[in-house]
Amino acid sequence: MEVKIEPQWKEVLREEFEKDYFISLATFIKNEYNTQVVYPKPSKIFNAFNACPFSKVKVVILGQDPYHEPNQAHGLCFSVLDPTPPPPSLVNIYKEIKLDLGVEAPKSGDLTRWAEQGVLLLNSTLTVQAHKAGSHQNKGWEVFTDAVIHLLAENSENLVFLLWGSYAQKKGGFIDSTKHLVLKSVHPSPLSAHRGFFGNHHFSKANEYLVSKGKSPISW
Repeated sequence: MEVKIEPQWKEVLREEFEKDYFISLATFIKNEYNTQVVYPKPSKIFNAFNACPFSKVKVVILGQDPYHEPNQAHGLCFSVLDPTPPPPSLVNIYKEIKLDLGVEAPKSGDLTRWAEQGVLLLNSTLTVQAHKAGSHQNKGWEVFTDAVIHLLAENSENLVFLLWGSYAQKKGGFIDSTKHLVLKSVHPSPLSAHRGFFGNHHFSKANEYLVSKGKSPISW
């Protein structure tokens, strides 16, 4: 089972990897991959980190669980592998980008282009059993991803955190909004997007903030 993480992140998270909970989590995950169909493939578990080194992070988007059907999950929240069409929440994200910035929606649901510009697309849980949503929750991943957010919030300045939905808002509740821009709205899911995701202008607000801090904007 080939699992690698980008060198900067490996250094920053070194202590986390040595904690008892993570050692237990790693044992559980290894067994799951050996006995079940699990997504994403092992080489993509830390894809969000590999595509966006610690020092390059400008924006953090928090998701919850990887997609659990074939040819979807590849380690970036809300993102799917081509040629899978964009799922409903991502369709709504693209709609808001068009409303906000006038940018036409791409056909691809692969958000690697965002990650490479400094957007950390972080799910709370990094693995899942096929067809079983939430099957790897409460095994340790949430503790790990909480630590990631703490490290970013405490050791970086002028980041943008996009917290969509109550789960993400709770997870990012401790972030110091005097040090970072914290933008909150309902989730882009079709169940809630019409209650305040559309029209939230998070993408233009994020870019305005980045530019005001001397950083390059994201090409959404």
